[in-house]
Amino acid sequence: MKIYLDNNATTRLDDDAFEAMIPFFKEEYGNAFSLHLFGKETGKAVAESRKVIADLLKVLPEEVIFTGSGTEGDNLAIRGVARAYKNRGKHIIVSSIEHPGVRNTCKDLEKEGYEITVLNVNENGVVDVEQLKSAIKDETILISVMHANNETGVVQPIEEIGKIAKENKILFHVDAVQSMGKLPIDPKAMGIDLLVFTAHKFYGPKGVGALYVRNGVRLGKVITGGGQERKLRPGTTNTPLIVGMAKALEKAYATMDEEFKKEAELRDYFEEQLLAQIPEIVVNGKNVKRLPGTSSITFKYVEGESILLSLSMKGIAVSSGSACSSDELQASHVLLAMGIPEEFAHGTIRFSLGKYNTKEEMDYTINAVVEVIGKLRMMSPLWNEFHK
Repeated sequence: MKIYLDNNATTRLDDDAFEAMIPFFKEEYGNAFSLHLFGKETGKAVAESRKVIADLLKVLPEEVIFTGSGTEGDNLAIRGVARAYKNRGKHIIVSSIEHPGVRNTCKDLEKEGYEITVLNVNENGVVDVEQLKSAIKDETILISVMHANNETGVVQPIEEIGKIAKENKILFHVDAVQSMGKLPIDPKAMGIDLLVFTAHKFYGPKGVGALYVRNGVRLGKVITGGGQERKLRPGTTNTPLIVGMAKALEKAYATMDEEFKKEAELRDYFEEQLLAQIPEIVVNGKNVKRLPGTSSITFKYVEGESILLSLSMKGIAVSSGSACSSDELQASHVLLAMGIPEEFAHGTIRFSLGKYNTKEEMDYTINAVVEVIGKLRMMSPLWNEFHK
């Protein structure tokens, strides 16, 4: 049996999205910026896709910029604001649980003379809004807080932060890579000026994403080239992937409520069974709003890598953290920010469910996890010491 429980890393391509893409690989292959018949055909498809996405977000089509990934979108948003508004100020506020695409971009800007204030989170992984208020300065040009965390699924108080940003006339950037297609997002109502997402998290193709830029927001150029995407993201338009992203997002929005309910029920059942059968485990962020399919569980006194590999041998794919930093041996910065001791953070596994998962798969996984944890703890000096 093969069971995929790593949907926060990437998702399987939706069948309808795949079908929508096929003609643009071979039959309608013109450059969308060409003026001839072939270009007009693909250009129309891109324009229609842009409108579909804009309508779902209740924004204008010209406010949607296509990118190659969520990381690229975060870079374009943060570096773009830093360059465009540096004469006004060089202070940026960011949360301690951001994706590497945001964290490392801010670290680079810090080397260039920008001041970066990092916000704490509480034990549930929720940003400290009071700290945010006190961190604001006259020189603050940007606040960056993700919508939902990729490791724990914890949802942040975006509307409240958006209101604070507007009251202080500060731009607000939100990484919505994990939440797009899973939670309703209305950038204008939520006070968001820049919003980033990528298709492969909601059953679209890999290699394409988008950045919403509210009209009136200036961005300095990060990539120089031609005139595509309002000159902010030059390069030949990837028509098939854009078409696939629009179709996948349209379908995700149409089925959002039923998928939320299904995944939340499976996740809750999964967690309840493990909590009942395995001692000394913690479900991270359990007491606050989370994405429906994300379950971050700390198994005390065992190593996460051993759990991951043992489950993989049983045909179960899970993660020990963000896929974008999986080659690092350090404990998750997200879990450490939540106050979880480093030795326990190393024993944390993320189970991320998707629309293709079933109760039968969860039952198989529950039995496998119980067996794996039992065997690993029998060999764990830490577990034996704890029992003494």
